[in-house]
Amino acid sequence: MNFLDFIHRQKELLTLLSFGKDQSTDDDAISISHFTFKSGPVSLCPESTAYSQLLDASIPENYSFSYPVFLPPGCHKASGCILLLHGLNERSWKKYLCWAEHMASQTGKAVLMFPLAFHINRAPKWWSDPRSTRSLIEKRKAETGNDRSLCFANVALSERLSQDPARFYVSGRQTVTDIVLLLNQIRNGEHPLFQQDATVDIFAYSIGSFLAEILLMANPENLFGSSRLFIFCGGSIFKNMYGESRCIMDKPAYDALFSYYCNEWLRQIRLSVDEGKVTDDAVLRAFNAMILPEEYQEERFSFFRSRKDSIAGISLQKDSVMPYNGVEACMGHQLAGECFQQLDFPYEYTHESPFPGNGRINEALLNTCFNRVFNQASSFLS
Repeated sequence: MNFLDFIHRQKELLTLLSFGKDQSTDDDAISISHFTFKSGPVSLCPESTAYSQLLDASIPENYSFSYPVFLPPGCHKASGCILLLHGLNERSWKKYLCWAEHMASQTGKAVLMFPLAFHINRAPKWWSDPRSTRSLIEKRKAETGNDRSLCFANVALSERLSQDPARFYVSGRQTVTDIVLLLNQIRNGEHPLFQQDATVDIFAYSIGSFLAEILLMANPENLFGSSRLFIFCGGSIFKNMYGESRCIMDKPAYDALFSYYCNEWLRQIRLSVDEGKVTDDAVLRAFNAMILPEEYQEERFSFFRSRKDSIAGISLQKDSVMPYNGVEACMGHQLAGECFQQLDFPYEYTHESPFPGNGRINEALLNTCFNRVFNQASSFLS
């Protein structure tokens, strides 16, 4: 199935669908079901401050939330699942509706859209409200200067990561714990939409790909040993990412995050392991291997070589947030060239908006580029 009019379809889905309510699309081709999820306990990082841990524990949305599943036509109990992982600082599933519908239609698999910790509907609504964030913006301006990259859309994440950069690891760790719990429900036949031992593959965008690579590398409880991963606008090692953006975080927050993980993290976490404050398990080792190109290089390269047939991706040439050189630093030059394809769309785009619906771009071009990406992803994940 090709979308003849991507922008039109996106608008249709926004009108048709109400999150939290089970329903079908207008032509009954796709049905959407929602499920409540309760996040379990997570191993916290000793480098995270007690104050930030206390604040985060008081955010109920992060611990009890719903997630949508897109089911292909005629499917009542799926034998295959595509786990869709989104980008950093996302506050809505809107961008991903056509993505999920297209992959469900083309693969015949259910597409499960799972929110990362403190993102989408796992975050307080005021974090993305212009009026509610006004005082926080003024506070941050007074503390860091009138940075042009600061806005209501990124102020909450910027403030949280500036207060405690370890939150980046902690929230990722919580998401890993949640996904392991979810996949065990599927594997054990406890999920009403999936057959027991249904296959689970991953479509990952942006920071979601960073999490997905860690999941495959760590392979907790042997849940991802046969999973396929398709990456879009991602795959970079941490050091080569560039997160300053009005859609993601402001420059002071990015500078603090970069400095912490590239200069302090490995030394601190190794000390914590030596002192017995934290367990050096597979997830932590995989995370550590994805920070600096020169650290754990052979371990990381060996993993990607062993899984090269089950990982594929598309990088965009003008993507400054997750550049292709970060993929090369992560996987090695040769393997990156084998697994990834570089594209450059014939219109103005950004990492955050690869298919912009601003009305200024020829819709036929948008449709062609959208279908090129998602036909390729669907073919790989089928």
